[in-house]
Parts: sequence; structure tokens; C-alpha cells
Amino acid sequence: MEKKLSRLKSKPFHCDSILLATTIMLVLIGLVMVFSSSGVYAMEKYNDAYYFLKRQVVWVVLGAMVMLSARKMNYRELEKYTYYIMGVAFLMLVAVMIPGLGKEVGGARRWLVVGGFTFQPSELAKFALILFIAKSLVKRSDQLKNFAYGYLPKLIVLGFFFVPILFQPDFGTAITICAVTFTMLMIAGLRSKFLIYSILAVVPLLVIAIMNAEYRMRRIVAFLNPWENESNAGFQVIQSFYAFGRGGVFGSGIGSSSQKLFYLPEAHTDFIFSVIGEELGFTGALIIIILFSMLIWRGFFIAYHAKDSFGVHVAIGLTLLIGIQAFMNMGVTVGLLPTKGLTLPFVSMGGSSLVVLMFSIGVLLNISGKLIQN
Repeated sequence: MEKKLSRLKSKPFHCDSILLATTIMLVLIGLVMVFSSSGVYAMEKYNDAYYFLKRQVVWVVLGAMVMLSARKMNYRELEKYTYYIMGVAFLMLVAVMIPGLGKEVGGARRWLVVGGFTFQPSELAKFALILFIAKSLVKRSDQLKNFAYGYLPKLIVLGFFFVPILFQPDFGTAITICAVTFTMLMIAGLRSKFLIYSILAVVPLLVIAIMNAEYRMRRIVAFLNPWENESNAGFQVIQSFYAFGRGGVFGSGIGSSSQKLFYLPEAHTDFIFSVIGEELGFTGALIIIILFSMLIWRGFFIAYHAKDSFGVHVAIGLTLLIGIQAFMNMGVTVGLLPTKGLTLPFVSMGGSSLVVLMFSIGVLLNISGKLIQN
């Protein structure tokens, strides 16, 4: 009995140490930059410079707990509970639209208020959709080249999440889940003609969605030529350009950003990468890009070496989610993409996003742990 206990105590914590270290570094950088970018705004609005930092620390602790929990559980159990997770995510997306349950901020109704904290159901919906695609690819991988039985059901489920997210409205998340879903299916062997047909069908719908929302039209115009709308639609991205320009190679120093002084809107959320570019310069921005590149590399490495099909597809989906969202956020701040309202994973202020993403990292660590143990 004593020998068994000693073996259990000496058993190493099997997981991908590079992925874990990279995640921890991004989260710690995020804490520093959330405080740096939000301190002045928090003091002005809440008379407490540490307001957003304290809330983010709570979310980091909660995120660390769920990450460790996901690391210890058997990721294969997620396959059994996929439909339950999907059901909860969908009901929460619907609940957001109910007056009294959903919280409206800036004309968007995306949050549920839970015990004084807000939770964004679309973050859980991203995770649930990845689980569903992975589960369906395991069960019907041989039917993927059949439109009616292999592809159409996945499109229908995607639509069940896409429509309520679009009506919140959250165009950025809607685009993200489409990009992740189609990429997962393409990697799994989807016929290219199915993807082309889907794009041809979706593009007109996206155009209609953009045309029917004035603020989306303004974002497109600002993206094409922000300097024509310098004081209106193009203001945010131009202030982001100023931040990167002022940062130079090594930055102005942590806490020394001038753009966060009420010039750059959403400095601690959607545009935190701009503050990093100003305070840490090109060097700091490059470090962030390298860290995300390492995370994506390890995610695909884990997927490639996973021992079962479900682990392969889940690892691919979660890695794609983090990579695509990071690319879209950074792309917006440097003017490569229109403004979408997406946070920078692990770095931006945002509790529900951080918790779900850290749980996702825990799942990836769990899959990697099975590789090392075997």
C-alpha cells in the first residue's frame, strides 16, 4: 500500500509544458496590460484605478481552476456530454435576448448577469460547436463527402448558433465560428465544391446583414479609408495607428501610453494590442505574435499526435479558435480587417472569454498528457 502511495505522489504532472508556459505568459502579460490600459479610465469612472484589474484577477483565478480541472479529467468524457453542453449554450444565447435576463451595452445584447458578474454565452457556444463538429466527424467521417448526410446536418447546427449570435448583434463571433467550422471540415476532408457552394450562399446573407446595419456599413467605409472619416467611423483605428507609431521599436514604457487617455476607445478590451504596441513597441508586439505562434504550433502538434479521432478534431478546433480570434483582433488594430469587437485571447479584459479559453487549454493539456503517458 505504501509503495502504491509513493508511486502516486512521485507521478509527474504529464502535459505539454511549452503550451502551459506559453499560456501562463500570455495571461500574466494580459494582467499587466489590462491594468496599464484601464487604470486612468477606471479611476475616472469608478474612482478606483484597480477596478478592472481586480475583476480580471478573479477571472484569472477561476480560469486557472477550470484549466487544472480540465487537465485532470478525461477529455473523452466531453464526447458524452456534447449535446448537453450544446443545449445549455443555445438556451443561454436565447436567454440573452429576454429583457431582464440579458444585459445591453452599446446597443448590443450579449451578456447574462450572474451574481454581479457578466457572462457572454457566445464564448460557451464556440466551445460547444467545436465539440459537436469533432463528435460528428468521429461518428460520420465516412459520410463527409455526402452533402445530405455528412455536411448538411453540420450546417444546420452551425445555423442554430450563427443566427442568435448575429442578432445580438455579434458579427465578429458569427464570422469566427463559421471560419473555425469550415476549416475543421476542410481538414477532415470536406469536398472543396461544398465549401464553395456554402460561401456563395453565405456571402449574400452577410452583405444583407452589413447593408441593414448602419454601424457595420460605417466600419466597412472606415476600413477602406479611415482618413476620410477621421473624427467619426475611422477614429478608433486611426488612434490605433497613432499608438503603434508612437511606440516605435521598444515602446514608450509600461504605463506611459497617451492613447489610452480617452483617445483610444476600448483600450483594455478590443484594442489592447494597440496599447501593447505603444508601451512595448514593435518588440513587445512581436513577442505577443511569437507567443501565439508557439501556442498554435503546440496545439497542432498535440492534434497530430492525439491517440483517437475525437482528440484530433477537438485539438484542431480549439487551436483554430484561438489562432483565428488572435489574428482577427490583431488584424483589426493594424487596419488589415474591419472592426469586429473581438478580444485578444488571454490578454484582453474579459472574464467569460478568459475562463472558456483557459478551460480549452486544459483540454489540450489533457490530450497532450495522454500522449506523454502512452
